[in-house]
Amino acid sequence: MPEAVHLASGKVRDIYALDEERLLLVASDRISTFDVVLGTPIPDKGRVLTGLSAYWFARTRQIVPNHLLELPADGRTMVCRKLRMLPIECVVRGYLAGSGWRDYGETGAVCGHRLPSGLQESGRLPESLFTPATKATEGHDENIDEERAAELVGADLYRRAKDAALELYRFASAHAEARGIILADTKFELGLAPDGELVLGDEALTPDSSRFWPADEYEPGRPQPSFDKQFVRDWCETTGWDKTAPGPELPDDVVADTRARYVEAFERLTAIPFERYVGDPGVVL
Repeated sequence: MPEAVHLASGKVRDIYALDEERLLLVASDRISTFDVVLGTPIPDKGRVLTGLSAYWFARTRQIVPNHLLELPADGRTMVCRKLRMLPIECVVRGYLAGSGWRDYGETGAVCGHRLPSGLQESGRLPESLFTPATKATEGHDENIDEERAAELVGADLYRRAKDAALELYRFASAHAEARGIILADTKFELGLAPDGELVLGDEALTPDSSRFWPADEYEPGRPQPSFDKQFVRDWCETTGWDKTAPGPELPDDVVADTRARYVEAFERLTAIPFERYVGDPGVVL
């Protein structure tokens, strides 16, 4: 779109302004691991992220409205409403994994939520937890407790964001479970429209923003196989790379396995053949 003005580029997405009210979000095939963008792209990764986000946006608007206005024919671009994004990541956890598992091991709590003793890695939590995080411009986001998050956004807006995120997680978790996938945790980006309406933005419920596990391989007490860049992380760990830029070039088999995992997540969650989406992105709406 020639009228688009480039605003910013993240690890995966490039953001353009179309006018005062609309943004163009383009999901590239870039992949990052250990906070370094690697030089080898994963073919179709951007289309998977865009297609899955659009699929979820179409099915969760009754819970909270979203920023999607149009899904162009390339399958990796979204025309979106411009929002004033909240300064927190809205993370919901249904299982004890990742930084939540590490925090629990050190303190017996996750983001201020005191948990029973004796829980296992990857174990299902007694109830889903809203565990906000700060947004890091570089490196990892930082987990914070609810009191700190409420200070950052205001008590009323914090409550609204928390309620929306928990309801989105409940809906998506049940949907994924019916398709043989466990949604262990996920993060949402919420923002405000000019009229103060709370709106879901960025991407939603993709392998880059969520921890999806195959239910038939689930076994608590250990890390789980997942529908994301696990193949890339595992291979990078074997190379002796010091995890600073530039990262190593990925071999063809790692690229192919990673692409297959992303596409499998798309097809299992949507029940739509990926090639059908590539030919007609509107099928997810």
